[in-house]
Amino acid sequence: MGAKFYTTYTKRILDIIFALLIFTALSPVFAFIALMVKIKLGSPIFFKQKRPGLNERIFTMYKFRTMTNKRDKNGVLLPDKERITRFGKFLRATSLDELPELINIIKGDMSFIGPRPLLIEYLPLYNETQKQRHNVRPGLSGLAQVSGRNSISWEEKFDIDVKYVNNACFSLDCKILFLTIIKVFMREGIDFDTGKTSNRFAGSKVPTEKKGEVHK
Repeated sequence: MGAKFYTTYTKRILDIIFALLIFTALSPVFAFIALMVKIKLGSPIFFKQKRPGLNERIFTMYKFRTMTNKRDKNGVLLPDKERITRFGKFLRATSLDELPELINIIKGDMSFIGPRPLLIEYLPLYNETQKQRHNVRPGLSGLAQVSGRNSISWEEKFDIDVKYVNNACFSLDCKILFLTIIKVFMREGIDFDTGKTSNRFAGSKVPTEKKGEVHK
């Protein structure tokens, strides 16, 4: 199977087939978690956020909510650590909060494997090389997520993302999927939502003659 044919056609077909199979098989779990979120956290059940996908096309990413909407006396949301519940921590630790992203995969917004979709506000901060991470569909998990979590810098993560884009193939996707499953079951945790849970990306320092400005 040629890498180009795989990434252009076969991968999307496999995404649809397996996303539908998993969604159907886990529908009772999906329904139960949705009910528990409703009981423990209230509405809405889903956390929705706009993220850039293939060719920087903006889509709505779905996750189960893990935090309350508690606010201070001025109506400002409290810090994340004060809003996340024990139930929310469990969902994150087991990656069950990621289940709704199967909907994104079925819709074609995402793939099982690819660079994680980050925040829209990061788009102007990428250099030309880093922008290549949007040349493929973003993934539920990716090479960067099984290569070091938050122990590596943003620049290293993006280098790994671009490496994946340039070398994507069936065997590499299988390897990443296998490592993802192992890490989830070993409860090592995977930093899926890097745009939200780690230090925010402020841009990479690049030579002014190439970029025209330096992001600090």
